[in-house]
Amino acid sequence: MRDIFARADSKAEAAQLLTAWLSWVKRSRLAPFRKLARTIASHQDGILNAFDSGLTNGGVEAINGLIHAAKTRARGYRTTRNVINMACLVAGRLRHLPASPYDTTSGTVLA
Repeated sequence: MRDIFARADSKAEAAQLLTAWLSWVKRSRLAPFRKLARTIASHQDGILNAFDSGLTNGGVEAINGLIHAAKTRARGYRTTRNVINMACLVAGRLRHLPASPYDTTSGTVLA
């Protein structure tokens, strides 16, 4: 699959390579790969649209990772509202918050 995205220069070329790959995988003796091929075939149009749009979900996955890390650090929140607030603080890129007194350029902490 990575090779298809690396080699294909157009959506038409990617469609041809993906069809060939799906045909090869469907003949596999491994049931999980055949299931994967069916899943990819059912989403083939959406996968090929990535060649036209150039969009990925990488940014969303990065934000999801930040939120999961915050949830893990807290070992649970008392309310759903607290989880939402922490997600906004961690991943919201808020610019209007006051500067932290603990972030200094000299390395000393202000009291």
